[in-house]
Amino acid sequence: MGLLGSCVVYADVDDWLPKDLEEPRLLEDLGFDHRRLARMPASRNRDRFVASRLLLKSAAAAVLGTSARELELAYKPGGRPYLRGIDQLGVSLSHTDGLLVVGLTRFGRLGVDTEPADRRMLELGTELRVCTPHELEALRGVPEERRNRELVRLWTLKEAYSKAIGQGLRFRFTEFGFGPRDTRMRMLRPDGTPGTGQEWSFHSWLVEDAYTVSAAVYDAGFGDRDQAGGTLPLLPPLPDPRSSTS
Repeated sequence: MGLLGSCVVYADVDDWLPKDLEEPRLLEDLGFDHRRLARMPASRNRDRFVASRLLLKSAAAAVLGTSARELELAYKPGGRPYLRGIDQLGVSLSHTDGLLVVGLTRFGRLGVDTEPADRRMLELGTELRVCTPHELEALRGVPEERRNRELVRLWTLKEAYSKAIGQGLRFRFTEFGFGPRDTRMRMLRPDGTPGTGQEWSFHSWLVEDAYTVSAAVYDAGFGDRDQAGGTLPLLPPLPDPRSSTS
């Protein structure tokens, strides 16, 4: 699984999208999600829905040493996915445009989120709805050409944390924040003081210079795990599933 028993996998939507969404084997591949697929009109969002579930189940199967078809994906209130009957592996997924992102952890819980790195957010009022006073002050110190990307990074970190907790706290994004990219990422209170302990870790990456990916990981500290470092590995795409006849 990598350091701390967690990893994040990414892939292109088209690499995981079946050529024919009517093929019978897709019913076995998707399980209960096939019912949702049947109700969805043809769209790029439907494509991402199918591809992301196939990637998540394949990644989880690779970790668990089983077949993806043996795994059943279910959802908790609020939409957070989990593997039914399998408590030893937490999962999270996100997708945007042509990118799929899946998070896996053997300890605690995690959330992942992704957005186009250049998605326009700055000067649309987004920063006022998303940022704490401390973050707004820090944003003003970021060079103008990098400021929008920094706001996207903050957005994805907050989305990832919200997914990790299942939105159970249901507080506004302006009530918690994060520090600059070049520091150890920690959750901060609105005034910039630390808001979480060592049990939470936060990570962000730039994928293909086009997408920002962030992850929030909670490790309660139980069980054996690798403490050799603090970097959550971002793994390259899994092999194209259409290259296999199984």
